[in-house]
Amino acid sequence: MTREQCLKIVEKEIQAINKKIDVKILKGEAYFREAREHKLLLRKARQFSPKSFWSKLFSFSFSHA
Repeated sequence: MTREQCLKIVEKEIQAINKKIDVKILKGEAYFREAREHKLLLRKARQFSPKSFWSKLFSFSFSHA
């Protein structure tokens, strides 16, 4: 499986978790488990993404200065 495919799968999982969290918030329910899973998925997304957040930030700030 390629890095891009893994990233797409993780992004879909994050979207699904976000929907679950939104529903629980609207119902007034606790969403601790979903929040933990969301955090882990974000770590995986960062791991599979080609550039880190900091390199994107610096390339953006220097190119638009």
